[in-house]
Amino acid sequence: MQKISIALIFILSMTLDSFGQSFKLVEVASDLRKPVDITSTMVPGDKRLFITEKDGIIKIIDADRNILAEPFLNIDAKVNSSASERGLLGLVFHPNTATNRYFYVHYNNNSGHTVIARYTTDSLNPNKALATSEKIILTINQPFANHNGGDLNFGPDGYLYIGMGDGGSGGDPGNRSQNPKDLLGKMLRIDVDTETEKYIIPADNPFAGQTDTLPEIWSIGWRNPWR
Repeated sequence: MQKISIALIFILSMTLDSFGQSFKLVEVASDLRKPVDITSTMVPGDKRLFITEKDGIIKIIDADRNILAEPFLNIDAKVNSSASERGLLGLVFHPNTATNRYFYVHYNNNSGHTVIARYTTDSLNPNKALATSEKIILTINQPFANHNGGDLNFGPDGYLYIGMGDGGSGGDPGNRSQNPKDLLGKMLRIDVDTETEKYIIPADNPFAGQTDTLPEIWSIGWRNPWR
């Protein structure tokens, strides 16, 4: 058994070594301040990378790996980043951003509460967002400074998925993650393709139409879905 184990370790080390030779670390950018997220528009041909900084700034790295001097978006004045888990935490572009120019952010406002908001890119300058275009989609009260979640993603269904932490402290003292009437500690799923309302509840959400569970909830029982 010992010989077999040694042989397996030897084979595994050789395999890892051969795989390791195909990887190389390359610095793409430096001089970033508290970067917490990196994403792209997913538009074919667009090679820009968007870096979300915790303090409330989004910067662009262009195709030549240069950080543009002018931020894409600066909402530092709206963002509470004083605690280690608060700040501008997430960014995602709308699947049709090439035509509607929309993107969405996840941040803590100056009261510490979670805000999911939509912004619009300047039609004359794709490297600049319109800071005055904010449309607040959702605000969720936060009882503590930690466990804010932070992730945003569009699914293949076109709906926006929002990761929400349990509200913080330790051990979820308010049992919010298991509370079906609380948006904290949940994965949320909403339809943002509406101009007349803030958002719509997808008809196939698991709790849509129920009275004992909030309809935005897609999944229950999360501690802190970060990335």
